Amino acid sequence: MASSSISRGEILSLCRSLLRTARQFRDYNIREYTKRRTVDAFRENRNLTDPSSISAAFSDGKAQLDVAKRQAIIYSLYAPKIKSVMETNSSFSHSN
Repeated sequence: MASSSISRGEILSLCRSLLRTARQFRDYNIREYTKRRTVDAFRENRNLTDPSSISAAFSDGKAQLDVAKRQAIIYSLYAPKIKSVMETNSSFSHSN
């Protein structure tokens, strides 16, 4: 795939899809890790100029999206039903 066929819109769409998928994880730690990893990866690759590097990074991102979607489905079947301490404490810190 040539970089000319990868538009800025497609890249932004991939980023949004990864962040949307991250929100599907019930567990706070996994959800936040996935969001942080997504943002870090896009920041790391934002200055790529070589077409083959852009294509490789985009392909890797799409592969990561597929993995994250599968993991979100599987994890939803086995995730604990209780909230993380981080989620329960955040409501107290915002009310003070």
